[in-house]
Amino acid sequence: MTKEQVCEKLMEEAIHAREFSYSPYSKFKVGAALLAKNGKVYTGCNIENGAYMPSNCAERTAIFKAVSEGVREFERIAIVGGNEELIDCFPCGVCRQTMAEFCEPEFEILVGTGPDAYKIYTLADLLPKSFKL
Repeated sequence: MTKEQVCEKLMEEAIHAREFSYSPYSKFKVGAALLAKNGKVYTGCNIENGAYMPSNCAERTAIFKAVSEGVREFERIAIVGGNEELIDCFPCGVCRQTMAEFCEPEFEILVGTGPDAYKIYTLADLLPKSFKL
């Protein structure tokens, strides 16, 4: 598969993952598809909670699923979100820092509205000078 085909497939998987969003409060549904270096894709959706703080973003859900299965090396992630219509949905600060914990600065973040409508950013683009121990 070409890089373009891989990115298109990731966007499709993120759109599908969005269908499982539990977002009764914000009504803002987000899906993510994370490609590990071993070729496996981990998906995630946002999961809200009435207490707000225990809520979890789609990106972290995907990363936590992978890490909980022993996978810690990643290539890229696709993110889609919106209410009725999809909009460019960038990761929040907590998600960016979580990515920095497990990903290199060149890690690619696909943000867009569909398989043929996305832009690629690096983690370094979205989180310059990240905190790392």
